[in-house]
Amino acid sequence: MNQTTCWSRSQMGNDSMTEPAGGSGARGLVLDFVGGPVGHRSRFGGGRGQHLPRAAGFINGNTPTVIDATAGLGRDAFLLASLGGHITLLERSPEVHQLLKDGLSAARAAGPDVAEVVARMTLIHGDAKFLLSSLKADVVIVDPMHPPRKKSSLVKKEMRLLRQLVGEDSDSLELMHAALAAARKRVVLKWPMHADALAGLPKPSHQILGRTTRYDVFMCHGHS
Repeated sequence: MNQTTCWSRSQMGNDSMTEPAGGSGARGLVLDFVGGPVGHRSRFGGGRGQHLPRAAGFINGNTPTVIDATAGLGRDAFLLASLGGHITLLERSPEVHQLLKDGLSAARAAGPDVAEVVARMTLIHGDAKFLLSSLKADVVIVDPMHPPRKKSSLVKKEMRLLRQLVGEDSDSLELMHAALAAARKRVVLKWPMHADALAGLPKPSHQILGRTTRYDVFMCHGHS
């Protein structure tokens, strides 16, 4: 059963949202897991062959448990849950956490198929840097707010709105160290394709490269 736990933020990727005429939600943003790009991606995106599931170890029949340490608006977590994974979503922004909570509730009511996916998603409000020490999973995914692009026109309007809501992630390195300590098998850092590596981290075990995004994978050898 889905569970929403309010504890004491983590950022987002390019998640799906709309800006309704009524202006409901945080600054008019509403999360939709059923329709739009999120629903389309879960139905037609290529399943386990997509870059994120491969990076997270959804290969060779494996379905790992996952902590999304920077849940944002939940697109990646919903994708992995639609593939059978049990996903814990950590989000420290109160506004974004509420958007997630409302979006998951609406998705749960949309029908049994979507409700089954949402039932594998557990949402926790809190700072992943501190929560990860008390949580365990096979995989931890970290997708911090990416460095601003030099050409601001390339940044989607939705991302500009989200950045206004949550600001910058100045503690990404601390979060990565916490993730490396918590993951049993691997940590996945989602990062812009051509951005410099995050200073202070070891070299990733391998990378999965997309058109605009890369996934740096750190295998946690020696963890139980």
